[in-house]
Amino acid sequence: MIEILTPAQLDRARATGALVGSILQSLRERVSVGTNLLDIDRWAQAMIVDAGAESCYVDYAPSFGRGPFGHYICTAVNDAVLHGLPHDYALRDGDLLTLDLAVSLQGIAADAAISFVVGEAQASDLALIDSTERALAAGIAAARPGGRIGDISRAIGTVLKADGYPVNLEFGGHGIGSTMHQDPHVANDGRPGRGYILRPGLLLALEPWVMADTDRLVTDADGWTLRSATGARTAHTEHTVAITESGAEILTLPPVA
Repeated sequence: MIEILTPAQLDRARATGALVGSILQSLRERVSVGTNLLDIDRWAQAMIVDAGAESCYVDYAPSFGRGPFGHYICTAVNDAVLHGLPHDYALRDGDLLTLDLAVSLQGIAADAAISFVVGEAQASDLALIDSTERALAAGIAAARPGGRIGDISRAIGTVLKADGYPVNLEFGGHGIGSTMHQDPHVANDGRPGRGYILRPGLLLALEPWVMADTDRLVTDADGWTLRSATGARTAHTEHTVAITESGAEILTLPPVA
């Protein structure tokens, strides 16, 4: 299903996006060396509930996971990159952490992810994160009405490949709206001028992610957490954007201080 939001729905999407951006920013400020992943999950749960929102993850049970997910946020550490299942692990100095959060508020979902280093950072980890952030910015710049999904994919992939990272095409961005995952799929590389034509009212979750030296994933015994096949470090950045008459509007930005 490809869903085009009405102006009223788009206003609700802005509220949901603002909530997601705010929660992720609050979590980033609160996380430090020694923080347990299960505490992050509990903090996310409290903020979602206090806002009168609903988690998109707790009951999530797609074909590729061992569902239901049963937690409120994805917490991926170091060589884990996607669908990181929170577990009893205290973060260590230098860990590369990705937080991926999707919630629904007033019937509209928003989805975003941030990667950052806890404690002292290695230059190679910062380069990974920076590459995904610049790729996301390029994808957003390419998300214009009348363009195509392939334009976004190509813009993202051009940045990641120029930085020397292999690109996995199994998982990528997606449509979003009244449900978290919708068509169209937005691969992190592709051919321009191909795919669905972008229309005002379309919501997309764009999410460049990379593994330092491989495009192959392996699944943890938990049935959810996806890791790099080589044990290489990873990063993942995501925003939900709305296609408007003038371009892409980022809905999941953190609050301005």
